[in-house]
Amino acid sequence: MAILELKNIYKTYNPAKEDKGEILDNINLTIEEGEFVAIVGFSGSGKTTLVNLINGLLKPTEGKVIFKGNTVEDTSHERGVIFQNYSLLPWLTVYQNIDMAIQEAFPKASKKEKDVRVKEYIEMVGLTHATNKRPKELSGGMRQRVSVARALAMDPEMIIMDEPLGALDALTRGNLQDEILKIWERNKRTALLITNDVDEALYMADRIIPLKPGPKATLGPEFKVNIERPRNKTALNDDPEYKKTRNQIIEYLMNLGDAQAAESTATYELPEIQPKDFRWDAN
Repeated sequence: MAILELKNIYKTYNPAKEDKGEILDNINLTIEEGEFVAIVGFSGSGKTTLVNLINGLLKPTEGKVIFKGNTVEDTSHERGVIFQNYSLLPWLTVYQNIDMAIQEAFPKASKKEKDVRVKEYIEMVGLTHATNKRPKELSGGMRQRVSVARALAMDPEMIIMDEPLGALDALTRGNLQDEILKIWERNKRTALLITNDVDEALYMADRIIPLKPGPKATLGPEFKVNIERPRNKTALNDDPEYKKTRNQIIEYLMNLGDAQAAESTATYELPEIQPKDFRWDAN
């Protein structure tokens, strides 16, 4: 059963102007309930715009975003978003940032139940020692861990991740990948990962779909990840299916990049500028 459908999505920021600022075009995608899908693409290809359309922060110029059979008109805690830029409230502590989300998602839960849930997710991301600190007292990686904990603590029906782990060190990134997968496998929540890391996509996803470079970016062919779960990062390096799929995706992305470079034929004339004489005469 499809939980998310993108139907003929077209997005531009300046529809009435000559320079239309066209970002996305002809985006069609269906994600089944419980599926883990990754979208990989180049920087500036419109990945974040796509995320904001799905979570309800933006509306498509044309087409529809459908979640659980209903057109997306606004944000909802049913779709938990992990942003790449933290999006924490600076005047609240780690505890309060997560508690605020839980208050919204579980208004009928008791104070004790909410407290237990907040502390559980703070511990999950390794920030118990920073429970009462504010974002300005945290490193960038620690802020992102708070963002991850806040989204997962709401127990959303779909987790949407916009390059959430890119700012983290390798060890923390790997640990959080595993934690996200554990939660996904435990509850079989639908997950959408936006990333530019092919290896991360292969480790986490069931399907990988490239987003072609813009303007008017659209989705490319899907690549199925036929690797059994749970996956072992070390063993993946020797897995022939992993190697084959990885090579196919990288080759496709490289061909896209080459094609885009070939299309860029603009030439620029440099002005004739003569250097000034800055010699100093001591006399």
